[in-house]
Amino acid sequence: MQFGVLGPLAVTTDAGGPVTVPGAKVRALLADLLANRNQVVSADRLIDDLWGDAPPANAAGALQVRVSQLRKALDDAEPGARDLVESRPPGYVLRTTAVDADRFAELSGAGDVERLAAALELWRGEPYADIADAEFVRAEATGLAERRLAVHERLADARLARGEHDLVAADLAALVARYPLREGLRALHLRALYAAGRQSEALDSYADLRDRLADELGLDPGPDLVALHRRILAQDAGLSAPPRSAPPAAALVMPGPPPAAALVRNSIPARLDELVGRAEALTELRVLLAGRRLVTLVGPGGVGKTRLATEAAREAGTAPDGVDGPVFPDGVHLVELAALPAGDPGVADRVLAALDVHESTGAGGAAGGRLLAALRHRRLLLVLDNCEHVVEPAADLVARLLRDAPGVTVLATSREPLGLTGELLWDVPPLAVPADDGDVDAVRRSAAAR
Repeated sequence: MQFGVLGPLAVTTDAGGPVTVPGAKVRALLADLLANRNQVVSADRLIDDLWGDAPPANAAGALQVRVSQLRKALDDAEPGARDLVESRPPGYVLRTTAVDADRFAELSGAGDVERLAAALELWRGEPYADIADAEFVRAEATGLAERRLAVHERLADARLARGEHDLVAADLAALVARYPLREGLRALHLRALYAAGRQSEALDSYADLRDRLADELGLDPGPDLVALHRRILAQDAGLSAPPRSAPPAAALVMPGPPPAAALVRNSIPARLDELVGRAEALTELRVLLAGRRLVTLVGPGGVGKTRLATEAAREAGTAPDGVDGPVFPDGVHLVELAALPAGDPGVADRVLAALDVHESTGAGGAAGGRLLAALRHRRLLLVLDNCEHVVEPAADLVARLLRDAPGVTVLATSREPLGLTGELLWDVPPLAVPADDGDVDAVRRSAAAR
């Protein structure tokens, strides 16, 4: 008989079949015995735990009935299992070593990534989720939840040492949002973001924690986190060092013939005239694209999102002064989505066509899978233009790229956000009409820029 407390209370036979435990009081009794497994729990305590200040007239008899019901449920599912619940003065004891919480403790005692990950896979939700408010399980539930967070932190640290920076940053984002004041978790997230080339996001995350601590607790970040913040500001090379076992850069390529995407030059259209009135915007976007992986230009139709995006992408594709090599060595590519029907799922096909990627990637199957195979080890900028009418399939594809292709940055234009974690929205304002009415040429250029 197997017992599960890492989520809603669950019982299964050794063969894996579900066991129905009838009635709220019987389930509460089982939870109480599981929280104190292999220890005698007095009848008085069980009565108090189950009925509190309103026990039945014959409390001892009522408890015996619930014990009999529990034993019958176990025995019906697996003959002989009733003997797991023993009568031992002054009460009862549940004898078992088959509890998922104990297996979690065993696996999490190791330090390797695989066993830590296996420990976390045992979880099905919050511990004792369906009766977590009961006082008699609260202490164990709290302890289990704390140990789960500690294992998340140890696993993240081990994966950072293996160089899985982007994946760790993505995995920790939800935990940081849920436990925003946990400094150890936040420190790991900052390290992952910085090592993944997302310095601005790391600094924003630190500022968020600092403000929350001040507003909610009247505290400053701890010395370890302050020191980490200083290292990020100083761009400490030790924070983004490659993993000890990292293969040389030449090995980070797809097996077999290189994908067509690697052979494509920039696909941004040639500049036909000068973009007027957007100098500050272009400077800001260039900085953002060097540190953010998803920037979405939003605004109404005709405001100039496409033109601004193509100019920003063109500038982002060139090497900044004093830097050897471009930020995106595998190019900058424009993918026009305006021609797709509303809600069309073929966004990945459009990206493949824009990159001229066919079956030469060596990965057949769906377009999304072939695209990921082509881009998994590439560093490039994708401009997804006019996403608003295919926002859901576009968002689905971008989410997969951000998760599985860590070198890909996306600049999107849309009338509405993609709605993804880490998305930076940049509102495109309309161009102001030049103050000098006589400057007809400037007005003409401004109108053309829209």
